Amino acid sequence: MRNAISPLMAGLVLTLAASPAMAADPASVETQTRQDDSEAKGAAKQGERSPWLFVPLLSSSPKLDTAAGMMVGYLHQFDEGSRPSLFTLSGKYTTSESLITSAFAKTSFGADHHRIVGGVILGDINNSYEDYLGTGRALETNDNFRSAFLRYLYRVEGDWFVGGMAAYSNYEIQGQDLQSDQILDELGLAGFTSGGLGLVVQHDSRDSDFSATRGWYLNVNNLAYREGLGGEADFDIYRVDYRGYWSHGDGHVLAWRNRNQFSHNAPSGSYSPIYLRGYTPGEYLGQHMSAVEVEERYKLAERWTLTAFAGVACLYGDAVNGESLDCGDRDNVYPAWGAGIQYLLKPEAGIVANLEYAMGKDDNAGIYLKMGYSF
Repeated sequence: MRNAISPLMAGLVLTLAASPAMAADPASVETQTRQDDSEAKGAAKQGERSPWLFVPLLSSSPKLDTAAGMMVGYLHQFDEGSRPSLFTLSGKYTTSESLITSAFAKTSFGADHHRIVGGVILGDINNSYEDYLGTGRALETNDNFRSAFLRYLYRVEGDWFVGGMAAYSNYEIQGQDLQSDQILDELGLAGFTSGGLGLVVQHDSRDSDFSATRGWYLNVNNLAYREGLGGEADFDIYRVDYRGYWSHGDGHVLAWRNRNQFSHNAPSGSYSPIYLRGYTPGEYLGQHMSAVEVEERYKLAERWTLTAFAGVACLYGDAVNGESLDCGDRDNVYPAWGAGIQYLLKPEAGIVANLEYAMGKDDNAGIYLKMGYSF
């Protein structure tokens, strides 16, 4: 590190860098030089930040027991014009002796003209429901599933992308006792294998994939599941997902999401679940689902934020038991609300560790420790 600069050298540097009307000030030049050295070292230190990410995972609810595990991630930026890419491995084990493992990749390359998202999920889950699908019956099941998906997007113009996606799943469900088996038979619920292909249209003007503060996101896609693709039935799933972000105040963000899923000729096991925090996935199913969420992200400090959120979802169309559902019936409407606190783990990518508590109706609730905001 430089400790001193002579007045002559300082004057020469200043003369070369400034206009003739500026006067040479040795002290100011020395200070500026030290600042430049400090900034260079700071930039180098930032560039040497570890690309690895370790996040503990935790979820607990009255209806799904407690699950704990770990996620290991690796960040990489393929080129200057692309967004950070993330690769993760995770595993969770629950007090009901269930195990879920997954591998996930979200990539951006070619100056962000190409995006690939893919993953594999494996699970052996023991569920205990006090009121399964609103039938008023208690049910204990063992679910085994294997699922894989892949999506490719190409930037066609501005913030618009088009592409395709593929998905495959093998799902088995069985009761853990004779009574549960009988309930599953009465409801017509059984395991299935499905394979599908689909198209995707997406708009993405967000300033970050992981901690957006402005812009909007729209994803419209379909999956056509066919027997010829390895499945047991022909059916279609359609999804529409919109998210908006607005900055306000001193680093605060208001986020809004509208999520929809529609099915056609789908088996009951592929019906739409409730996509809201606080509810157990798969406990409530309907042919179609629409949900709205609003979340305020309040910046406490450079790396800390608080969130407060509320949402409501509705199931409509056909029920699993064949009855008709509509949003005019309050039994088919599912509110949720909650709060959380976040810590910014990777400032360069906007990745946070997120601890949240959410509540819904009928004693639905959950505590979640995970990576990232919910949307």
